[in-house]
Amino acid sequence: MTNLPPPAEELRILDAELRRLDLRRAVLLRRRAWLVHTLRAAAAAPQPAQGTGAAPGGPPAGPAAGAAARRPETTAPGVQNVLLVLGGVLLTIAAIAFTLVSWGHLGIAGRSLVLGALTVGALGAPVTLLRRGLRATAEAVSGLATALTVLDAYALHEVAFTGADGVGYTAAASAVLAALWAAYGVRLGLFHPLPLAVATAHLPLLLWAIAVGAGPLPLTAVLLATAAGGSAVALRAVSAPVRVVAVVGALGTGAVGVLSAGWLCWSASEPGSAARAAALLVVAAAVALVTGRFAPNREVAVAAAAAAGLCLVAGSAGVLRVSVPGEWTVPGCQLFAILLLAAERTSLPLPLRQGLVRAAVAVQGFAVLWAVPLVAGSVLGPAVQAVTPWSGAPRTVRDAVFAGVPAPAHASTVPLVLAVVAAALVVAGRRTPRRPAVMVVALVLGWAAVLVLPVALQLPYTAGLVTQAAVVVAALGLAVRSDRADGGPSPLALTALLLALLTSVDLALLSLASESATIGVLVTLTVLFGAAGRRPRHAPFTVPAALAHATALACALGASAGLRPSHTALLVLVVPAVAALIASRSRGSRATVPVEVAGAAAGLLALALAVPDPPMLAMALSLNGVVAAATALRPERRAVGWAAAVLLLAAAWVRLAAWEVGTPEAYTLPVTGPALVVGYLRRRRDTAVSSWTAYGPGLAATLVPSLLAAWDDQHWLRPLLLGVAALAVTLVGARLRLQAPLVLGAGVLALVALHELAPYLTQVVGALPRWVPPALAGLVLLVLGATYEHRLRDARRLREALGRLR
Repeated sequence: MTNLPPPAEELRILDAELRRLDLRRAVLLRRRAWLVHTLRAAAAAPQPAQGTGAAPGGPPAGPAAGAAARRPETTAPGVQNVLLVLGGVLLTIAAIAFTLVSWGHLGIAGRSLVLGALTVGALGAPVTLLRRGLRATAEAVSGLATALTVLDAYALHEVAFTGADGVGYTAAASAVLAALWAAYGVRLGLFHPLPLAVATAHLPLLLWAIAVGAGPLPLTAVLLATAAGGSAVALRAVSAPVRVVAVVGALGTGAVGVLSAGWLCWSASEPGSAARAAALLVVAAAVALVTGRFAPNREVAVAAAAAAGLCLVAGSAGVLRVSVPGEWTVPGCQLFAILLLAAERTSLPLPLRQGLVRAAVAVQGFAVLWAVPLVAGSVLGPAVQAVTPWSGAPRTVRDAVFAGVPAPAHASTVPLVLAVVAAALVVAGRRTPRRPAVMVVALVLGWAAVLVLPVALQLPYTAGLVTQAAVVVAALGLAVRSDRADGGPSPLALTALLLALLTSVDLALLSLASESATIGVLVTLTVLFGAAGRRPRHAPFTVPAALAHATALACALGASAGLRPSHTALLVLVVPAVAALIASRSRGSRATVPVEVAGAAAGLLALALAVPDPPMLAMALSLNGVVAAATALRPERRAVGWAAAVLLLAAAWVRLAAWEVGTPEAYTLPVTGPALVVGYLRRRRDTAVSSWTAYGPGLAATLVPSLLAAWDDQHWLRPLLLGVAALAVTLVGARLRLQAPLVLGAGVLALVALHELAPYLTQVVGALPRWVPPALAGLVLLVLGATYEHRLRDARRLREALGRLR
């Protein structure tokens, strides 16, 4: 049996086949014109003369033959079209000039006869031209005819209907002209009258409504009716130009009509006006759905259905806006958008269902954007409490979050809006392959809904703290549960963990309004994250968070006890010690480095707190040095030993400065001793290490500053002790054959001796005659010159002896 399609479907198939045939016919006509032109050019080409060397019937030779065979720069149809179009334009301009400029030179009978004769002639000429096969010429003359009909309408108004309203007459004339051009184009099969008729047909209703003084509502209805007519023409038209003109007109009038109806609906002050405007939006939605139902393109159908869904939601929400309090407008939009999702269970075509679902999703997205200001204020607002901590607990959470800043209006339903979107995503996530991403978004929206709940409902301050603490507990629990369910780290677990951290920071800032709340919240957060840190997967996040909250707790306890910041630093130093202990027990774990970083940050905070008090700063430096030294005992953290040494040395220096000790040896000897011990141990492990590397820095750290101090010291004790020390270093270097102690000790000893003998040398030089110093200098130069070679040999031997030292 033959399976025949429905009549509408069969008609659509036939229309498509006819369009393809029209396109194929146009291609064949262009090919035929080109072949005719080629044959005529070949026939008109001059034949080669005998004796030119070209064979009879063969291709022409030489430059002349090449010029004759050169292809023309334009085709004959192209030249024809240009000439016809230009001629039609010139005739139209002449007719307009005759009508507008030379009209007064003729009487009524003459005017009528001239324009009538021109119009009839122009309208009838294409009939004869089409019979003779001159289609292009017929199109040009018909263009002149359509222009003349417009001039006839103008002339008729100026002669017979001078008292008629201009807008109303234009509406009637455009309707008549559109009908005339459509009938003319269909009857003769011409190309341009039909698109021109469709474009003109968009004007009569709108102009008529303006002429009768219609209000905004009737004008909007007229725009929608015009758009519906254009959509019908676009769906039924076979000619591509007609479809393009109809689509453009329908989109333009439809968009203006929908915007006007939406503005009327949402600006209405009472339900009746809003309902009438909403009815127009329903009409627009119906037109869009019908257009999408019969549209041949799938994308067009989806877009039309989405536009219809948005119109339905906008109309329903506009009526709801004037019927219920303002905070329920957005939830109402959500409700109507959810009702659109029921289209999935209907028998509508798939593109229409997809478009309605997209419209519902877009409405939910707009609802989430509407809730963003309250969510952002709830997250960022508590930071204001850090400026004036412990200023007193406010009455509500909203007063603490929006301190001195107006809260968003109509925000009491924000939690409901966010919760509805989150629930919809949870339901939709079960049937989508992108379930992890959808569930993450749903989790974030659910978290935001619970976070803003105390602010939206203006709950008491304590209730807001409890709610946020419950959010932290729930997020941590969800992270643990997600890991257990998935058998490994999952995006949902990571998102829950990050939300818990963010909420904990927000909670800690919010608690700064009250002293008791601050201490209670920080104790709770420290214990909570410390307990969550027992899971290895979460430890890189939770343990540092516990240490951070513990640091804040130490600062809060110190402030609560009335301690100065420098004494509070001692409480803060408990955190680096605990961090070092935890890092030593979690060796090789991913949490080791984050824990050490958190401990180091707490140590730096302690140093910053102790800076105003030098004795306490020295103690803080020493305790930090002890913690660093304990860390350096681990084989993989040996490099921390340098930091420990620096901290301990800095502690000693700060303590000496606090005691107002000005003796440089008190600062340098603590460096020299450990440096010499380290150098000695290094040379024991590696005999190739030079004495300059092992002992040079340690010896120079004390000898050089002491020498500088002794040079300006007028007392005898420091030079004596420095000379003895330099002598001892020199003797040790000579005994052990070490170059660095020998050279440094000998150099310092010589300079000290010179310093001690300088006053006596000055006295001797002052007692001698003035000619003695130059004479002595000359004598020395003579002796040196006489023994130059010998001295060079001795210097070479001394260098070699020093070189043999280690």
